[in-house]
Amino acid sequence: MFYSLFRLLDERFDLPGAGMFQYISFRSAVAIIIALLITIFFGRTIIRYLQRHQIGEEIRDLGLEGQLSKKGTPTMGGLIILMAVLVPILLVGKLDNVYILLMIISTLWLGCIGFLDDYIKTFRHNKDGLKGRFKIVGQVGLGVIVGVVMCFSQEVVIREKVATPTQTVYQDAEGQTIVTHTQRTVMSPTPQKTTKTTIPFIKDNEFDYGWLVGGVDILTWLLYIGVAILVVTAVSNGANLTDGLDGLLSMVSVPIIITLGVLAYLSGHIIYADYLNIMYIPESAELVVFAAAMVGALMGFLWYNSFPAQIFMGDTGSLSIGGIIAVFALCIRKELLLPLMCGLFLAEALSVMVQVGYFKYTKRKYGEGKRILLMSPLHHHYQKKGLFETKIVMRFFIVSLLLCAFTLVTLKMR
Repeated sequence: MFYSLFRLLDERFDLPGAGMFQYISFRSAVAIIIALLITIFFGRTIIRYLQRHQIGEEIRDLGLEGQLSKKGTPTMGGLIILMAVLVPILLVGKLDNVYILLMIISTLWLGCIGFLDDYIKTFRHNKDGLKGRFKIVGQVGLGVIVGVVMCFSQEVVIREKVATPTQTVYQDAEGQTIVTHTQRTVMSPTPQKTTKTTIPFIKDNEFDYGWLVGGVDILTWLLYIGVAILVVTAVSNGANLTDGLDGLLSMVSVPIIITLGVLAYLSGHIIYADYLNIMYIPESAELVVFAAAMVGALMGFLWYNSFPAQIFMGDTGSLSIGGIIAVFALCIRKELLLPLMCGLFLAEALSVMVQVGYFKYTKRKYGEGKRILLMSPLHHHYQKKGLFETKIVMRFFIVSLLLCAFTLVTLKMR
């Protein structure tokens, strides 16, 4: 909204300061500020509303210290996060950008699924919430939308590197050669549709999903849509499982979103993309504004969600956060970095699968189920070991920082 308005004012009336809205850095800073203000100032109003209407969390007794004291804490706080993300984007985002539109759709789509789950738990007093198969159907539906857009939208393109070396000779005033610089790769001037993605650690090579199916177009598209479904489903469920302690998911997610924002900026900047030898994706730098709004929303939400939490985000927030991370990574073609970047989500999900699988196996074989962990997901295992909630959250945050820093290091390692 403001982007188009101030662009018009700048072009027609040369309004002083209007040109600032053309800069991604300025709009990103504005997005963070607006998101923080929305969560902090509107958050209290929403919490009071939820308390008046007794919209509180139903707590199952798992034998964890301090667990039952959280009963009745307002939930559905994910609505605050969604509002704090979408309002800044609608105000300062470039709304004709295909990637921004895809992120808005993804946020609303999974937000609605999470809201329905929270509604059933809270108002229908059904602790199981929305049936798992319906959640999966919703996640698959979003994966199909993202995959189709990435495959068929003419605005989703990359600029390939061409392997023709270009030599530049620098001479002094007398015509003597000072230095000769050889640029091994240059960006093609022609945008191309492709299903290529970045491979971690490997230089001068991207992975094309079409290679797996012999380059057949329809099979390539189907494969890519399948990958999009897998990524969206896996990351959103991993984030959902991670949301179990006060402030945990928000703290873990902030470094991930920041890293994705950095990758989007580098991928959308032709000079940096060439210098770092990564894929150049035109218009993807606009996603930095979305990442900024998301970081502001999560940090602002911690104002009320940090220990002891005054509100929980519920599935409205956790499913949306995971879906946003997944779709963001797909947009900038960095989905193969997600197992490293979102290593904690992966660990939480694996802890549940291993725990359940081992319990069923031992029960079938020995007649009595055994457990590998004291409790799953992983953060509850550490609670059972006696670690205090805030220490677990802080340690998970530090691990998330390390994983994200290592993800950025892979750019130079390539």
